[in-house]
Amino acid sequence: MSEPEPLPAPRPKTVLYRNGSVYTAADPFATAMVVDGDTVAWVGSEQAASSIADSSMEIIDLRGALVAPGFVDSHLHLTETGIALESLKLAGIRSAQELLDAVAAAPGDGPVLGHGWDETAWADGTLPSAEELERAAGGRPVYLSRVDVHSALVSTTLAQAAGLREMDGFDGGARVCRAAHTAARQATRRLPESVLQRHQSRALSEAAANGYVAVAEMGAPHIGGAEDLRLAGAWNNAGQEGAAVPEVLPYWGELASSEEHARSILDQFGFAVRGLAGDLNIDGSVGSRTAALRTGYTDAAGERGTLYLSVDEAAAHLAACSLAGVQGGFHVIGDAGLDAALEALELAASEVGEQRVRAAGHRFEHVEMVDAAAVETLARYAVTVSAQPSFDAAWGGPGGLYEQRLGERSRFMNPFAGLYSAGVPVCFGSDSPVTPLRPWSSVRACLEHHNQEERISARAAFLGHTRAGWRAAKYPNPMAGQLVPGAPASFAVWEVEELMVQVADGRVQSWSTDPRARTPLLPALDTGSDPVCLQTVRGGVELFASPALRS
Repeated sequence: MSEPEPLPAPRPKTVLYRNGSVYTAADPFATAMVVDGDTVAWVGSEQAASSIADSSMEIIDLRGALVAPGFVDSHLHLTETGIALESLKLAGIRSAQELLDAVAAAPGDGPVLGHGWDETAWADGTLPSAEELERAAGGRPVYLSRVDVHSALVSTTLAQAAGLREMDGFDGGARVCRAAHTAARQATRRLPESVLQRHQSRALSEAAANGYVAVAEMGAPHIGGAEDLRLAGAWNNAGQEGAAVPEVLPYWGELASSEEHARSILDQFGFAVRGLAGDLNIDGSVGSRTAALRTGYTDAAGERGTLYLSVDEAAAHLAACSLAGVQGGFHVIGDAGLDAALEALELAASEVGEQRVRAAGHRFEHVEMVDAAAVETLARYAVTVSAQPSFDAAWGGPGGLYEQRLGERSRFMNPFAGLYSAGVPVCFGSDSPVTPLRPWSSVRACLEHHNQEERISARAAFLGHTRAGWRAAKYPNPMAGQLVPGAPASFAVWEVEELMVQVADGRVQSWSTDPRARTPLLPALDTGSDPVCLQTVRGGVELFASPALRS
């Protein structure tokens, strides 16, 4: 007797969203949208929505809410984000004593982990000693990452357990950087697979609750190792229980020396890694004074940061990736670091040809200190800049970290308008846990850049946080990141106070519009609060929903 045919899987219900606003190029005045399975089937007016609504549909009354393409975070670290969300939150600490008090009050009996301290915001920037941390923790190992995660404070117990004594970046005190920091962090990250998955799940849930439909995971050997990236990539497996999470766009920051080497690195994972880019560090960070500078730090005579890769190593990497047809790239922040990356780009092009380099779609992360000549080179080779607008919001103003570390040079950090006007592809992310997963705050940071000449419009910033993120990852579906018929149903619903067209100033009118140009409206971001996420949907699957959505 033959086995009975399996019943077909139930077809997802068609959903009609109505009585709101839809951010779509198909109709700038659209108030309704139909989602059929994993696809946007229709966008249009309220009158038309009334005529097509029927009992077979789930009908969601938006009550004035905005439906917009979901955000893409183009640079984050899932496990680190999850750990930071569950550890001591030190961003509000304003002195060494407050930090020690937080350590002393930490619950549990295991290692004391924390993230986010920034001594440049303290009245007295003196850091606690390793012995003080040891006493405050009662002998428990202590690892407290600085806000930029390029240095940390560690206790005596952790320093001994991680074998830091002879390492570069350890001077016997509490603060560690470079190799010593890597070893200290890794000593606290030797966790069971189930714990790593829990941290990643926590981060993905946080992203979904803030309107993200995809995140670019920047894995590297010195961060979480290959197993950490394998776990991150596994969230894309549709058969995995509980996989209703943002899509993970995995990158791996390991140096390749040849085309064959590049392919072998990628092949070890057994799934599609988007490139050998991300946190392959050419240099470090401004906050930890490890970003490589042409001239010294203003507040530390003689210090010029660290170059972790030579020009020849970086050039071989870009050439290898170009020949393999995959994205390569680096973490690069300081101007001397960028000089090295651009020299490497030129050398790679001379070896394999400019067209191959351009076609690979390489990407440089951060690129904070960039002059006009560098912008021209980035544009010529079609290198994507993956930047973090919230860096400027946090550290770019008068008296901020950038000015403390760099003096007059700080005025020219993160030149978004200059990059856009030269045709450099730009996408945006958070570098979470360095800055929070708050996409509208990041859009606002573009509008309110501390240097008025580098401000861009809300529309340009929104595209940099959405469609540009898919393009930067060379995503195969060209319709990703927009809400038009036939596009993936990946979007978020936002409770908004007001919708408007927002222009940074007259110099960037070409990236903005006014209502007469029939341009979709975005939330007003000068109200003092961010829009509230009511729902996040990826490919027609609900990732997050506020109780207020259907109440």
